[in-house]
Amino acid sequence: MALVVAQEVPTSSIMAVPHGPAGVGEARHRMRKELRAGGVPDSVIDDAVLILSELLSNAYRHGRPLSRDNGDRGPDDPGLVRAAWRVDGRGRLTVEVTDGGGPTRPFPATPSVTARGGRGLNIINALSQDWGVRDATGEVTVWAALSARAGFATRVDPGPAALGFPDLTGFEDLT
Repeated sequence: MALVVAQEVPTSSIMAVPHGPAGVGEARHRMRKELRAGGVPDSVIDDAVLILSELLSNAYRHGRPLSRDNGDRGPDDPGLVRAAWRVDGRGRLTVEVTDGGGPTRPFPATPSVTARGGRGLNIINALSQDWGVRDATGEVTVWAALSARAGFATRVDPGPAALGFPDLTGFEDLT
């Protein structure tokens, strides 16, 4: 009799993304393709791709590109930020974006109803199990972690009493 042990294989990727909107679509496409190939459920991939989009957008709006060792950057070169994602052996998917820092530290805003922006970190907070910021010399990394395993919503049938109809009976066969 053979003993079979299931083992999760870690998946990780790092990519340089142009500092600006141009690389966001390519990064989302690559993440979706790699996570799908790694067996991550589509519902988790959708959340991870949205998190990546928000992190890259924030890096573009609020951060500087990463510095380059040679300092050569022409007028048409927007510079780069670094996007990374990995699935660890416990089934935790971490998404992170590193930029060259900015004038403020990332924090969730409280935008007005009519504001055009300011909801990105609130979206990340809602979709992830945890998120945070790491500062290093010349770099700021914002990361978010979520379960790489699909969660299933449980349908709760509260019954007629919970809906304000305590004496409603006889309709059980209609569901």
